[in-house]
Amino acid sequence: QVQLVESGGGLVQAGGSLRLSCAASGRTIATSTMAWFRQAPGKGREFVAAISWSGGTTSYADSVLGRFNISRDNAKNTVYLQMNSLKPEDTAVYYCAAKSSLYAINYVRTTAWYGYWGQGTQVTVSS
Repeated sequence: QVQLVESGGGLVQAGGSLRLSCAASGRTIATSTMAWFRQAPGKGREFVAAISWSGGTTSYADSVLGRFNISRDNAKNTVYLQMNSLKPEDTAVYYCAAKSSLYAINYVRTTAWYGYWGQGTQVTVSS
């Protein structure tokens, strides 16, 4: 079992930055594919970014490409999401997800593929 805890959310003005962290416990995530998803009020959960176990492969939603960066520190059992140039439409609850599998390009954007989820952290971007 893996427990995931997100942190780093908050209120920020448009154009600002935030760095989210996802700390894992229970067992190592060093061999897991990790991802961030988000869910805005009244909407479904959508893919934001994913990263392979080594960090060598990443994928981003078109809406955040060039503004967000996903990274990981396996020694710290932690995954990060650096969010820059934030927009009001980035407002959502951000969730960390883990899959005990190698990176699968056809599945990483799919919520059902992931076996472990955190409780989420709220990000609010004011205009």
